[in-house]
Amino acid sequence: MKITWFGHSAFRLDFADKGVLIDPFFTGNPAFTADVAEVSEGVSHILVTHGHGDHVGDTLAIAKATGATVVTNYDLGMWFVSQGLEKFEPMNTGGTVDVGGFRVSLVRADHSAGLGEMGVERPLGSPNGMIVKADGEPTVYHMGDTDIFSDMALIAEIHEPDVAMVPIGDRFTMSPLTAALAVRRFFKLKAAIPCHYGTFPIIEPNADKFVAAMHDQDTRVIVPTKNEAFVV
Repeated sequence: MKITWFGHSAFRLDFADKGVLIDPFFTGNPAFTADVAEVSEGVSHILVTHGHGDHVGDTLAIAKATGATVVTNYDLGMWFVSQGLEKFEPMNTGGTVDVGGFRVSLVRADHSAGLGEMGVERPLGSPNGMIVKADGEPTVYHMGDTDIFSDMALIAEIHEPDVAMVPIGDRFTMSPLTAALAVRRFFKLKAAIPCHYGTFPIIEPNADKFVAAMHDQDTRVIVPTKNEAFVV
């Protein structure tokens, strides 16, 4: 599996004949330095962890341009449909959906979810983490935006992730130290990939604290270079 990070929480997974975007916040993202059409070329699915603008991002435009299927919680998905989305796989927390060639599970995240319209925040379902499983590939856990919570132990037991995208930015998610604690205490990962940092001045500027807190662990910490794919 190839993984590419585009800044913030936006990733692309490439495996078999699938191209999968997660939380494609490109337009308006000061950390995004690539071309939207280029990074979304050949995308078959778009996974969205929750209904905040910095995760919903360019989902609708990319789905329209590529014909990709959007996978997310029911409430957010129905809002996408009301905005013209044509292909949607509805889910909710605890569920798993086979989307053809891989499976997606929605798990809990401790956060909020909603989009502002005319100054009013509209709730759009629950915040989630997402588990991606494909035969012969590492199991990937995108934590979404979240704090640490003890039921991460159950997520680890049920889904046995190999690779996790871990939010470390503080203020809106776990801090780097709390994120490192979550990885150490609850998971046996082959690789941890920090995210949700370096985008805006009010969150952590880099992954240095997370890397330092993980220095004595067997888990490999991958701090990716934006727009450059790496193999897990």
